[in-house]
Amino acid sequence: MLPVARKAGQIALLALVASILWTASASAQTREFVGKLDSVSEKKVIVDNRKGDKISFAKTDETVVQGEGKTKWDELKKNDWVTIDWMMKDNPRKAYKVTVIPPREEAGEDAQ
Repeated sequence: MLPVARKAGQIALLALVASILWTASASAQTREFVGKLDSVSEKKVIVDNRKGDKISFAKTDETVVQGEGKTKWDELKKNDWVTIDWMMKDNPRKAYKVTVIPPREEAGEDAQ
């Protein structure tokens, strides 16, 4: 009976360690924020998702810019539509990847 209890204890410990590691890796995953650039400066952008959320993201040495013919931070302009890849753990938020996307329809506009 003792070997069975020992094995059950080992399995429980392994499950606990795995859940801790899973939680840690999940918190480091990137998230996406989609919206229209409200402002652009040398060091940060403010993105408006048009649902009442305006969030700023800092530029880093590793920030990648891509999409719609843009490859550099300096090419970003106010009113560009973007997807920002960022991580929840960062404070302040850091833009790891900025993907410029085609303009989206604004709420209330008629599609033609």
